[in-house]
Amino acid sequence: MNWLDLVGWAGSAVLVWSLLQSRVLRLRALNLIGSVVLIGYNAAIEVWPMVGLNLVLAAINIWYLRGMLATRHDEKTYQVVEVGVGDQFLAHTLRVHATDIARFNPGFHWDPDASGRSAFLVVTADEVVGVVLSHAEARGVAQIDLDYVTPKFRDLTPGEFVYRRSHLFTERGFHRVVSPPRMVAPYYHRLGFRPEGDSYVLDLPATPATDPR
Repeated sequence: MNWLDLVGWAGSAVLVWSLLQSRVLRLRALNLIGSVVLIGYNAAIEVWPMVGLNLVLAAINIWYLRGMLATRHDEKTYQVVEVGVGDQFLAHTLRVHATDIARFNPGFHWDPDASGRSAFLVVTADEVVGVVLSHAEARGVAQIDLDYVTPKFRDLTPGEFVYRRSHLFTERGFHRVVSPPRMVAPYYHRLGFRPEGDSYVLDLPATPATDPR
């Protein structure tokens, strides 16, 4: 086996590996890499139908990657929907993803009957991509109990839209948001949170005073 054969096998391996990914962004990126490698390999051995096939695959992946990266921070792509803390669909979502939730949020416990709870679903069209649960602490602090994104959308951090819309918290009298402690792979430093102990903290803008007139 010469080095060119190794290149061909490597490209095929990356292509197969991409299909095993649950994260859609990672799937597209790896698939693109595999396609590009195979374009070079098949061009070198002059198998032109395979060159054509991989050119088409590469173009498709570039198209989807461009769309995902261009809209990952677009509020037209993701919406935040507040639901009741005892909502049956919310409970179903937490049950379905319980194992994955425990992996990234060790020690998570949700008591919908406790006071001061809030629940938000992050959706795209009719698909749930994330869940944010919180409760009220003393002195206007919103403690996030769960900030979870489903595996398919995990590279796109759609949970940011909950914090971008600070009125979701300020309208409830909160002036600070605290992330879940010991959360695995947190992304809050990209949203303006600052580290504090084993959590991240976001200070919210003050709510403008209402004109008495």
